[in-house]
Amino acid sequence: MKAEDLIHQVEDVAVAVVPENIEDQNGWMVYLVNLKNNSLENVIVSSKGYGEIDNRNLKTSTLRHFIEKIEPHAFSKIEPIMEDVFGLANEYWVSFYINKTIYDKKFVFLPESIQENNFVTIPFLNKKGVMIK
Repeated sequence: MKAEDLIHQVEDVAVAVVPENIEDQNGWMVYLVNLKNNSLENVIVSSKGYGEIDNRNLKTSTLRHFIEKIEPHAFSKIEPIMEDVFGLANEYWVSFYINKTIYDKKFVFLPESIQENNFVTIPFLNKKGVMIK
């Protein structure tokens, strides 16, 4: 069996970046949104930023997060994100199981894409932010 036969196409899952008051300060939070009618189980999210700012190649640390379960039509916080890295590509590699089948997808917020003119209403969260499906 080929490796690509083991990984299935991800649909109805999104990553959203939302402005949010964090510890009494204005900040931003990254969410994983489950638009499916099934629970996502054993979710692993790997995040990193990379690119060029002021003619310097930059790369952030890679962070990994585990979420045991995200119910259908629900969301989970992944991590806070600083505005300082909005000039980089911000990548979220998401893997999860549904009924013992593994799903895997990379979501990339391109440099300068996290801005108010790209805001939409995030389902189930009922807040404005930038979302990739």
